Amino acid sequence: MRRSPKDTAESARRITRRTLFLGASQAAVAAVLGLRMHHMQVDEADDFKLLAEENRINMRLIPPARGLINDRNGNLLAGNEQNYRVVITREDAGDVEDVLHRLSRLIPLTEEDIDRTLKESERRSSFVPITVADRLSWEDFSRVAVNAPALPGVTPEVGQSRYYPYSGDFAHVIGYVGPVSDYDLSKMEDPDPLLQIPKFQIGKVGIEAKMEEDLRGEAGTKRIEVNAVGRVMRELDRIDGKQGSRVQLTLDLGLQNYMQQRLGSESAAGVAIHVETGDILGVVSSPSFDPNLFVRGISGPDYSALMNHDHRPLADKSVQGTYPPGSTFKMVVALAALEAGVMNAGETVYCPGFMQLGTRRFHCWSRGGHGSVNLTEALMHSCDVYFYEAAQRVGIDKISEMGRKLGLGTRHDLPMSAVAEGLMPTRAWKAERYGRDWQIGDSVNAGIGQGYILASPLQLAVMTARISTGRAIEPRLIRSIDGVEPPAPQPASLGINDAFLRAARKGMHDVVNIRGGTGYGMRCVDDAMMIAGKSGTSQVRNITAAERATGVVRNDQLPWNRRDHALFVGFAPYNNPKVACAVVVEHGSGGSSVAGPIVRDILMQALSGGLPPLTAYPADQRGKVEAQRAKMNLLDPRLTAAAPPTRA
Repeated sequence: MRRSPKDTAESARRITRRTLFLGASQAAVAAVLGLRMHHMQVDEADDFKLLAEENRINMRLIPPARGLINDRNGNLLAGNEQNYRVVITREDAGDVEDVLHRLSRLIPLTEEDIDRTLKESERRSSFVPITVADRLSWEDFSRVAVNAPALPGVTPEVGQSRYYPYSGDFAHVIGYVGPVSDYDLSKMEDPDPLLQIPKFQIGKVGIEAKMEEDLRGEAGTKRIEVNAVGRVMRELDRIDGKQGSRVQLTLDLGLQNYMQQRLGSESAAGVAIHVETGDILGVVSSPSFDPNLFVRGISGPDYSALMNHDHRPLADKSVQGTYPPGSTFKMVVALAALEAGVMNAGETVYCPGFMQLGTRRFHCWSRGGHGSVNLTEALMHSCDVYFYEAAQRVGIDKISEMGRKLGLGTRHDLPMSAVAEGLMPTRAWKAERYGRDWQIGDSVNAGIGQGYILASPLQLAVMTARISTGRAIEPRLIRSIDGVEPPAPQPASLGINDAFLRAARKGMHDVVNIRGGTGYGMRCVDDAMMIAGKSGTSQVRNITAAERATGVVRNDQLPWNRRDHALFVGFAPYNNPKVACAVVVEHGSGGSSVAGPIVRDILMQALSGGLPPLTAYPADQRGKVEAQRAKMNLLDPRLTAAAPPTRA
């Protein structure tokens, strides 16, 4: 069929458009290829030339600066300091021994240091730098830098190292860093390439370990040119890494320092909590240690001294240590009995000084007894017989249920090492653990916080905070990460009848503030800081019937490690609780006489924001308190985030 001129013209136009589109596409592709070839052959010619010549460009990681740790007010608790060191490269030094002896005239170098460096240089390639001296003073470092032209192969370098400005005050809670070990790597499924850097340090214990990923940061990179034998020729470019997160704790520097000083040389632990937020204001274990020793590489003698010390300075007794809570547990037993309806606050129990159970006699701490006492009086005088009776009536399962409701027998979620769960036993637990039935005598022992029950100072502080507020306070140690606060839900009600809680709190008030109470000697006479508390003394040895017959040996006549533990818990102010505290003094003998005054002083310090006035103490104790303060090495109260320590 013959096509019309119009169709022929339209077909020609279509062919022309397609030809133009195809030609333009081919031209665009050719242009892109041309530009890419120009970029590779001209712009990056030098780099590709190096790559072609025995792959002489290496990528290396740059360690990031570790994140800082601050207290609630911004004071630096863990930072990074400049580390001045000197290295030597054998191929540039020539006569290494001669150079080292010349160097020893400028900085302190022993013959052992020189021998070590020589042996190390022989084991390494000639172009690998060997560290001669580490952590030099600025004066020594400057002296080497000025004389570097006369010291071939010697190079002064500046790096970073972790530093803890307050030494032992935060050692147990913050922990320390150390070099990555094979054991560390074995615990990780996909290790960060940073961890392969020689002598790279990571958190070993405490917050440093638990928040390692936040604190570590992200590595930077640099491209370096090396020759055929691996010697660095020049740095081509660098991308700096990202510093680790800044972690702000709930701890208060001044209070933490005071608590550490107040515990002194005792084998002890203490925890102070803000009862409205759950913020841990202070958490200490005594004696402490200097974490900087571990960062720098602790010596054998120093480590042996810590390991062999009978007060166990490396153990964090505040969260790891568990102890029979003794009479500090009596509020738990009382609340369990009241909630179960087996007793009421006004009911009295007669105490003749003991309770007879079959052929066994369970003694009260007061041999003459307390007579008839109700709940408040039983707490005030710490009458054992009252709580023997309460424990028998309510039973161990209800006691344990109340204990867990108050924070005992629970592992609290804190970024600290080996936080203990403690123990709130039940009938089922004993049957499973020991294959034996629960006995009435077991309940009687539990009634005064002995037997199988175990609690840490942290748990006792949480218990006290919950009793003082009636709310399920959760302890919190991290206030913010990079300025962002984690969500903190409002603590829920414990669901305990408020009248029962008031009765327990009234008993704790009378312990301290009514003459005859077991803690009357550690009262505060300033009503604005009125303290409520409970003493406890837990036995670490069994007193036999024969010993009771001849007279129980006093604690001060026993070896230290056979004396009773001293405990005290308290909160203040009584009418408007703000802070709760618990202290355990291992083998301290008396809860009221030893642990009680410590809790009193910590609570008053926390409420005052510094040393409280001496007039807040009973008049007959002010001289002793003043003398005690004079012996403490307390931080300058003017220290703030605006005036950090000199080494940061």
